[in-house]
Amino acid sequence: METLFLLIPLSVALVFFIIWGLWWAVHRGQFDDLEQRGSSIFDDEDGV
Repeated sequence: METLFLLIPLSVALVFFIIWGLWWAVHRGQFDDLEQRGSSIFDDEDGV
């Protein structure tokens, strides 16, 4: 029973942390242009 008093607040804090991380990523524009950022690894910028 004592472990529930530890695990329940930790799980609630983890859920809030995950929600905050997703909110931060969306509002910083991390998911705006997925195609361009994904194909940028194939671009030859060095001219080699």
